[in-house]
Amino acid sequence: MIDAFLFQLVLVLLAAWAAGNLISRLGYPAVLGEIGVGILLGPPLLGLLRPVDGLQVVAELGVILMMLYIGLEIDPREVGRASRVGLLAAIGGFVVPFALGYGAVILMGGNAWEAVFVAMATGVTSLATKSRILLDLRVLDTRIAHVMMAGALLADTLSLVVFAGLFGVWTAGSLELTTLGPVLGGIAVFVAGAWVVGAYGLPRLYRFLERRGLTGRTFHLTLALVIGLSFAEGAELAGLHGILGAFVAGMFLRESYRARRLSHRVTEAIGDVSVGFLAPVFFVTAGYAVTFSVFREQLGLLLVIVAVATIGKILGTVLFYLPSGYGWREGMVVGFGMNGRGAVEIIIAGIGLDLGIIGPEVFSILVFMAIFTTASVPVLLKWGVGWLERRDELVRADDSSKPVLVVGAGSLARRVALQLSAGRPVRLLDLNAANVAAARAEGLDIVQGDALDRATLRSAGAEECGTVLAITPNPAVNALVAQRAREDFLVPTVRAMLKPDSDGGLFDVVAAHGASPLCGAPFDFARWEAVARRSGEELVELTAAEARERLGEVDPDVGARDLLPLLVRRGSVVRLFAGVEKLQEGDRVLAIRDA
Repeated sequence: MIDAFLFQLVLVLLAAWAAGNLISRLGYPAVLGEIGVGILLGPPLLGLLRPVDGLQVVAELGVILMMLYIGLEIDPREVGRASRVGLLAAIGGFVVPFALGYGAVILMGGNAWEAVFVAMATGVTSLATKSRILLDLRVLDTRIAHVMMAGALLADTLSLVVFAGLFGVWTAGSLELTTLGPVLGGIAVFVAGAWVVGAYGLPRLYRFLERRGLTGRTFHLTLALVIGLSFAEGAELAGLHGILGAFVAGMFLRESYRARRLSHRVTEAIGDVSVGFLAPVFFVTAGYAVTFSVFREQLGLLLVIVAVATIGKILGTVLFYLPSGYGWREGMVVGFGMNGRGAVEIIIAGIGLDLGIIGPEVFSILVFMAIFTTASVPVLLKWGVGWLERRDELVRADDSSKPVLVVGAGSLARRVALQLSAGRPVRLLDLNAANVAAARAEGLDIVQGDALDRATLRSAGAEECGTVLAITPNPAVNALVAQRAREDFLVPTVRAMLKPDSDGGLFDVVAAHGASPLCGAPFDFARWEAVARRSGEELVELTAAEARERLGEVDPDVGARDLLPLLVRRGSVVRLFAGVEKLQEGDRVLAIRDA
């Protein structure tokens, strides 16, 4: 006899996998394919998939673990450092559609609970939607991309805070103090308890486990799941929904791991379990509750909500973006990108349906609103990026605010550090006492120690860095530092000095870990170290055209001529030279000249 639960679970997973992969190839988030296949193959249309006992439990577990994963992916420090422009975009992109959404539902005869829920859903934005589209458009290194990512992060966090308040009031049943007081008290206890456990208890627990040698991924995966579910249960006991507890647990867990590599491995495993297995069950089964009767009975409200969500998101972003001084056109393009909804909005809508806050019709409207607005993002964003490019208003940026760690403090390393320190925090690390003294004499921040020691790299700030440069005389040491920076600390940009006559295996080590040679190619370190040591030797500045002419389009040894290109000044940002083929018009190349 076929087990109905297992049979339906297999069908749901297969359908989710196929639809998710198909929609991803088209440039959309997999969640749209998963909910779409639930509508197509589920009760709303073909009826091949159907609800059975047990699927709801799997779906609920999937949502909780997905929120744990989202919490692990969010760096609270990045939220704190989110640019003023990102904050403006987040507030404008949430407040204006929230107000318009609430007013639209009330004017069209909805009740206050439905209005608040719809308003909250219109304010949500999707991080995953934009990241994929921005990657395809090759604009991840632009200011608008950074603003969109920061804005989406803040908007989703704000949505969860509003949802927590709405859930608490709904649980209380009224706004009277006698019923609302205990709920608010429970929320306060949960917040205080979560802070104490997360900020003080978990870091001590992980330090204790590290001292005992308990660093295996399987052990820490199990522990993370237990902690996430415990926080979720704590939120439920406090009168909140479990997704809030899991989300908070994820953010605290991220900060508790001392080794970034372990944090990355655990986060990756939880992502595989939640996004790859359990959460798709929720999104497919969420499609079961959609009704197409809204196109017949509530078409006016559906069109109004889609219009309000789109216009409100774009208009709100533009209005709040104006004080940044970057112009309304850039604000509009950011609004185009912020318009997509996704997983968080569907999760919140599903919970609202289960609680009875909204009915099937409003739930269906929110689902179709998510589908329609997300579908508009690639089209509008592609047009908007082209618009800014044609007007020469697409501003490229990089991680210029993140610290740089330079391993090595010889003359060449100090020259690079001094140039970079004009725009961002720079710290050097070297074991040689003479180099350390010379760096301090030049006013550079330096730590004396062994760069191959993991604890020393951590104390030098490797975990906080956006860039690590290995510029020691020993290419083998540089390659090992590059490997450690990428593997143990997940530093996004790593460059290592390599010599033309280095063992080819070192190039493989560097490339295999996503790092690259300093200056874009190997060079004779001893020669250029001597050049940099000469007193009074200054950097020369070349235009992009001059650099191409002097260095050639392809040069296997960039230091074989009379110039060693080190840095590129692009506007107010100074970045590392990575090859003449990556230069843009207007760039200025800073190079050392061997007179």
